[in-house]
Amino acid sequence: MRKPCLKVVKMPQFSSPSNARSDQSDTQYDGPIQPPQADGQGIQPTKSDKPEKVEYRFRSLSLPLAVYREVAAHLRQIDGVDTGLLPQTSKEFDYLQSQVGGLWIRYASDAADSCQPQIEAVLAYYGDLYGQWETLSTKV
Repeated sequence: MRKPCLKVVKMPQFSSPSNARSDQSDTQYDGPIQPPQADGQGIQPTKSDKPEKVEYRFRSLSLPLAVYREVAAHLRQIDGVDTGLLPQTSKEFDYLQSQVGGLWIRYASDAADSCQPQIEAVLAYYGDLYGQWETLSTKV
């Protein structure tokens, strides 16, 4: 079960000084603020705070569409794992071939220690029932 992401934060109350006058200002308007130019001198790109994602793509040639959906639903129950189905790329229809091209699985690389054993257990279970999985690609 996923934990809710919302957090209620109470905003501080600001009060204006009683002697402040709105018609007097010690700052001047210089026009809109211009963003600094990225000329390589002072601005360096910052590394994203998003964790690296790991993605795997698998297929089982004889796995029916309904079972692919069941595997994807099973994998989505693992915290931090996102998954989906790949389209079939074959140009010819074959009753013995799956209607799905495969399954992709994505999760944060820093969660690999907790996700990987569970993913392997799910894939092993369905692999034992319907035939072994073939790895199509891996992205880190």
